[in-house]
Amino acid sequence: MKEYKMRRGEYLEERMPDLEAEIEDYFGAITATEEYKGSDLYVVEDPDNPVFDRITVGAVEYSGKKDKLAVDFEERPAEEVIADGDAEAAADAVDAKNDFLLEATGRDAKARRDSMKRSVEDDAEKPDNV
Repeated sequence: MKEYKMRRGEYLEERMPDLEAEIEDYFGAITATEEYKGSDLYVVEDPDNPVFDRITVGAVEYSGKKDKLAVDFEERPAEEVIADGDAEAAADAVDAKNDFLLEATGRDAKARRDSMKRSVEDDAEKPDNV
């Protein structure tokens, strides 16, 4: 599960007031919910794009902090996708993920990578069990 921050000064509920509808537009019908860090996330068990096996996505609320977008894209192996003749669907899957994350967070793929890289570097600088 990956967690994404919004752009400075922006909030998920402002960027996507109807998160449930947005998820269904991008990925397919929501079939269940799943608990993650005390928040209920939406689950798409049978996504529209054949590249995805399952998608879990939703807002994770933190006390005293901005909500983050938590996402878990479970994908079929690339060899299997290509063998089934769904190579074009793979490109569509990448576009759908990037478009959804850009709309939700206001950050493009490069900005999201840089942000994750900084958070890993920050964690590495913290002492262990001190």
